[in-house]
Amino acid sequence: MGDVTIDPDTTIGDIVDRGLVTVSMDDSLETVRALFKKHKFHHLLVVERGRAVGVLSERDLLKNISPFLDQMSERKQDAWTLQKRVHQIMQRDLVWGTPDTTIYDACLMMAANRISCLPVLDEQSKPLGIVTARDILRWLADQLDPEAGAEIFGDAA
Repeated sequence: MGDVTIDPDTTIGDIVDRGLVTVSMDDSLETVRALFKKHKFHHLLVVERGRAVGVLSERDLLKNISPFLDQMSERKQDAWTLQKRVHQIMQRDLVWGTPDTTIYDACLMMAANRISCLPVLDEQSKPLGIVTARDILRWLADQLDPEAGAEIFGDAA
C-alpha cells in the first residue's frame, strides 16, 4: 500500500445509505424486533409527522425484552414484553448530522457522545438516512485499500 491521501472534506452525504427504515413512537417492540431480523441492521430512526424524534438500537431492544422469548421456558409475561411501545425505550436526545457534515466531524460527534450511529437529517429534521461506525470503517478501508475493503466488508464501499 503506497501513500494514501484521505480527503478531510468528504461528507456523510457521500456514504449514507438512503434506504431508510423507520418506526413510529407507538409501534410495538414486536414490530421493531421483526424489522431488525428482516433487515439485518442495528439502528432505527423514530419518526413522527415526517420528523426524526429519536433513535432505537438493537441493544435498546434487547435490554427491554425478555431473554426467555422463543425459548421452551417462555411464559406469557415474557411475550408481553414485546407489547411495550417504542416511545417507552427510545433515545430522545438525537445527535445528528446533515449530508454536508464531514466524515471527520461525524467521527468526532459519535466519539464525544459515545454513539454508534449518526442520523442524517435535512433542515426540517426529515430523516435522510443513518451513518454507522461500520459505514465509516467501510469507507476508510476502501480509501486505504479498495480490494481489501471489499473483501472484508463483502462489497464495494
